[in-house]
Amino acid sequence: MSSVNTFQPSPQEIAPLSKEAVARLCKALGHPARMAIIEILKTDNQCLCGRIVKQLPLAQSTVSQHLKYLKDCGLITGHVDHGARGYCLNRPLMAALQRSLSELLKF
Repeated sequence: MSSVNTFQPSPQEIAPLSKEAVARLCKALGHPARMAIIEILKTDNQCLCGRIVKQLPLAQSTVSQHLKYLKDCGLITGHVDHGARGYCLNRPLMAALQRSLSELLKF
C-alpha cells in the first residue's frame, strides 16, 4: 500500500477539545466493535478494510458501518489505494482525546 502524504499536526498543535467534542468521541468509542477497530489500527499504521474484517467476528457490511462512524467523527482517516480502502488512526486527535480524558479523570 502506498503511503498517503497528508499533513498531520503534532498533538501539541491541536487545540484543547471542547466538552462536546470529547463526549462525541467517547460515544464513538462506546461500542465494542469500534474499540476493537481502534485497537487494530493502533498496531498497524495503515490497514485495509479486508484485513480489519478478517480480525473481527462481524460481517463486512457491519465493519464498514463502524469504520464509517469512526471516520465521520474524525478518529480515523480513510483513503483508496488501487481500489482497496485503507484506514489509519488519527493519532493527533487520539492524543488530544487522551489528554482531555486524563484531565477529566484526575482526582
